Amino acid sequence: MANHVSALKRARQNEIRRMRNRATRTRVKNIIKDVRTLAADPAEADMVQALNNAKSTIDRAAKKGVVHKRTAARKISRLQRLINAG
Repeated sequence: MANHVSALKRARQNEIRRMRNRATRTRVKNIIKDVRTLAADPAEADMVQALNNAKSTIDRAAKKGVVHKRTAARKISRLQRLINAG
């Protein structure tokens, strides 16, 4: 365990960031799952709204550095293709 005051502070900051990043990654995964669920039922009218929410959430996660920007672009692209095909 850290002994210096600055090292203890760094450990506290890292823990807070880890929890925040974990929550953001979970949010991204859940919203992707929601879009895929809506895409499975083509009669749903909320698909476009769900896709826009997903894009926003994924882009926000990329902006914060939780996911890489290319990973975010790939996820958005795959969701968009899924919606366009259905």
